[in-house]
Amino acid sequence: MLCIRLDTTDPCFNLAVDEYLLKTRSEDFLVLSVNFPSVIIGKHQVAHREADTEFVTGAGIPVIRRISGGGAVYHDAGNVNFSFILSGEQGHQVDFRKYTLPVISFLRSLGVDAVFEGKNDLKAGGLKISGNAEHVFRQRVLHHGTLLFDADLNVLRKSLRKDTSCYHTRGVRSNPSAVVNLKTLIPGMETEGFILSMMDYFISMEGNHGSVLTAAETAAISDLADSRYRKWEWNFAYGPEYTFRREFKYDGKNCRLSLFVKDGIIEECSIEGSARLNEMLKGLKGLKHMPGEINNLPLARIWLRRARKGYLQAAGEVPIAIGMQSVPLLGCNPCFF
Repeated sequence: MLCIRLDTTDPCFNLAVDEYLLKTRSEDFLVLSVNFPSVIIGKHQVAHREADTEFVTGAGIPVIRRISGGGAVYHDAGNVNFSFILSGEQGHQVDFRKYTLPVISFLRSLGVDAVFEGKNDLKAGGLKISGNAEHVFRQRVLHHGTLLFDADLNVLRKSLRKDTSCYHTRGVRSNPSAVVNLKTLIPGMETEGFILSMMDYFISMEGNHGSVLTAAETAAISDLADSRYRKWEWNFAYGPEYTFRREFKYDGKNCRLSLFVKDGIIEECSIEGSARLNEMLKGLKGLKHMPGEINNLPLARIWLRRARKGYLQAAGEVPIAIGMQSVPLLGCNPCFF
C-alpha cells in the first residue's frame, strides 16, 4: 500500500485526491490529510439542512459535498482525515468493520480503547471519535473517515444544524452523536505528532511505503477540484429536492412561508397569512436558494429592516431580530434557511 501525507489544507483539493486515486490508479492507498474549517456533507444530503447556513455563511466556512454517502461532518486543523483506496472483490467492497480495523489497531497502540459501534462509527468511552463513509467505483472502494483529535468542538456544534424540522426531504439525515477529542485521551501528544505516528505505523507494515503525487497528478487533481468540488452545482444543487417551511408572526398575524427547491432552484414559493407578502415573495421563484441571491430582493430587505425594529417574530419563539441584528444584507437571512 502506498501511503501519502497531503500538505495542502484545501478540502476541495483533498476530496479530489480521493476521487482521482480511486478512478485512475490501480494500487492500494492510504491518504492522510487535514483541512481548513469546512462542512463536508454526504453525496445524498441537502446542504442547507445539514449545515447551519446562517452560522457558516457569517463565519466563511464552505460547505462541500463528497462522493461517498453518509452524514455531515465538520473539518478543521484539529481533525485528521484518513482515506483507504483499495481494490476488492466485486460485490464485497463495502465493509466498514474491515476497513476501520487497522485504524482501531493504531489507536490501541497509543492506549486508546477504540471500538466499532453502529453502522460506521468509532467510539472511545462511549463517545464518537470517528465517522466513516464509503464509495464503490467498479472493483475499487474508497473508505474515508475522520479522527477528531483537537477539533474546535464549539465551532463544530455551531456549524452543523441542530433543528432540521423546517426541511422536508427524502435526503439522507445525519446522525448526531456526542463526541470527544482524542487529545484528551492521549496526554502530551499534538495533532502533528499524531499524524506522524499514524503514518509511521502504516509505513512500518510489510509491503507499505511512502509516496507522493506527481506534478501531472497534482495538476489533474486541481482541475477536478475546480470542476466539481468548488462548484455550486455539485455542493448545493446536486442534492435531492426539498421543501422549506417556516412559521412566523408578521404585524400580529400568523404566517407560513413555504419554498419548494429542486436542483438548488426555488421552483415554488408562497406565504399563507399575508397577501402582501405572498405577492412580494413571487420574486424568489427561479432564484438559487442561497443567501446572496435572496438577500438582494426587496422582500428580504424589508424583513431585515422590520426584524431590527422587532416587528417580525417566529411563532412561539423569541423575536428573530435578536438573532439578526448582526447579520448584514450580504450575510444570511435566517427567515429563508
